[in-house]
Amino acid sequence: MRIVMIVLYLIFTVAGLILMKKGGNAGTVTATSGEFGFSISWISALGFLCYIISFLLFTRIIMMFNVSYISPICNGIAQACIVIASIVFLKEQYSFYTLGGAALIIAGVIIMNLKG
Repeated sequence: MRIVMIVLYLIFTVAGLILMKKGGNAGTVTATSGEFGFSISWISALGFLCYIISFLLFTRIIMMFNVSYISPICNGIAQACIVIASIVFLKEQYSFYTLGGAALIIAGVIIMNLKG
């Protein structure tokens, strides 16, 4: 169950960020004549919802593990997945340094999991 929660967290985190970027709309807030309005594209709203779900999952995950252990691992894997997803889905440019940085993150996660 722990691994499933971590995988779901990673999926919702990456999906949330990619969808918010893809939606291209951070939202518009209006306040006129005592009325308050907020509008956002449906893609951005879906991304926002995914990101909220990922936050809720992460709060549960940190209760199940030592924070000093799980936070760097989850965040490191999430960062590497975000790099890959942004290249694949958003067609963002990448360089040797981008890929090298992602590889170093993955190496760090592996090192943290080695038993001493």
